[in-house]
Amino acid sequence: MKEVMIMSSIQSLNPAKNFEVVGEVPMSTVEEVHAKVMAARKAFPIWKAMPLSQRLEILGKLRDQFISNRQKLAELMTAEMGMPITQTLFTVDRAVSYMNWSLENAERVLMPEVTYEDDHEIHEILFEPYGVAACISPWNFPASNFVWACFQALCVGNTVVFKNSEDVQLFAVEIENMAKEAGFPEGVFNVIYGDGKVAQAMIADDINLISFTGSTKVGELLYKQAAEKFIPVVLELGGSDPGLIFGDADIDQAIGAIYAGRFTNCGQVCQSMKRVIVHESRFDEVVTKLSNLLMGKKLGDPMLPTTDLGPLVSQKQLDTLLGQVQDAVDKGAKIICGGKQPAGLKGAYFEPTILTDVTPDMRVWSEEVFGPVLPIVSFSTYDEGIAKANDTIYGLSSNIFSSDPEIIRRAVSDIQAGMVRVNGVNSGRPSNIFGGYKRSGLGRENGAYGFHDVTQKKMVARPK
Repeated sequence: MKEVMIMSSIQSLNPAKNFEVVGEVPMSTVEEVHAKVMAARKAFPIWKAMPLSQRLEILGKLRDQFISNRQKLAELMTAEMGMPITQTLFTVDRAVSYMNWSLENAERVLMPEVTYEDDHEIHEILFEPYGVAACISPWNFPASNFVWACFQALCVGNTVVFKNSEDVQLFAVEIENMAKEAGFPEGVFNVIYGDGKVAQAMIADDINLISFTGSTKVGELLYKQAAEKFIPVVLELGGSDPGLIFGDADIDQAIGAIYAGRFTNCGQVCQSMKRVIVHESRFDEVVTKLSNLLMGKKLGDPMLPTTDLGPLVSQKQLDTLLGQVQDAVDKGAKIICGGKQPAGLKGAYFEPTILTDVTPDMRVWSEEVFGPVLPIVSFSTYDEGIAKANDTIYGLSSNIFSSDPEIIRRAVSDIQAGMVRVNGVNSGRPSNIFGGYKRSGLGRENGAYGFHDVTQKKMVARPK
């Protein structure tokens, strides 16, 4: 195992209260990481052999812990990463809905699949766990990120070593405590604490599967490491989702979808409209209506139910956003609204912002923007609109707004993305897959295919 130097502890800071300390968590040492991986290795044969119904019963108790601790979990998420309390409550509920779907559908989805049968023989595909899953989650939706990374992997019989983002370590403590309350057998679910160096110690150890949600840069590194180990990956990486608004679109419908799709969680969402591309005939209307909407939103204390937008998660995130906006302004972008840190608020706050006169050489166009900043550009022809939508290394999700069925049909086919939303219809249902094209990731989470991507398939041909 490769030697990795790790610090002793990590602080959780409140970005809404000038980064005051919420709590402190000891970092896992290399020895502790190894012990957790070995515990998962030891527990795997027992967990795999346990009947699926029994595993689901234990996981159902974890779901119950989420329900009974709903308010506590929501307030902790708000304190650690600044998401408004109304949204963190929704995030807990959403996590529960994904757990419910997996609990209700696991037996059906994981049932052996008969591929051939006659009077004498039967051929079946069996779905079996890989072994020890190394699951790494980001900070932006702590409750649902944990569920997406770990829950289906545990259902099918993998054991898990879990590392949450260093920005939400106290939430990881709560997850570990709830798993203990749910009665998980020793070694089935293990939590390690710390930063990327801690994660690297886990990846270097004896694991069988990597599940990672985060930046494309880190995902590419993990993909190379997985290749050296010859183990599978599920990678949900960056995105720069286009919102493509054609001339015949219902603009009021589009405006509501753009606001929800860009400014939820202060714009810190993977599947988020990060570039809006509007037909030239409706460009001014979209810019005016959206800027008027944003100027009426309340930016402030995320613990208040009346707050619409809280802070960014950290000073680091704020600094990145400031650099991206300044780059755009330096290269000629126009700020329609926002564009600065608000007066009177101490912390990682930034005003909801619209930029126009955006060009492809600007960072707000070429990079993933994780904050409340939206570039809006125009197009004149269908081909130009599609070209601008696809002008990105990412391909996570996309949005189309049109009243013409033929335009919608063509655009759905032509857009290079793993998910397409048409006229504001939300694709975020537990039965649906989540994942992208290009550098937005590999594999899929959730739904039946999410189960399939955390299992290996065994063909059995036997006499009847």
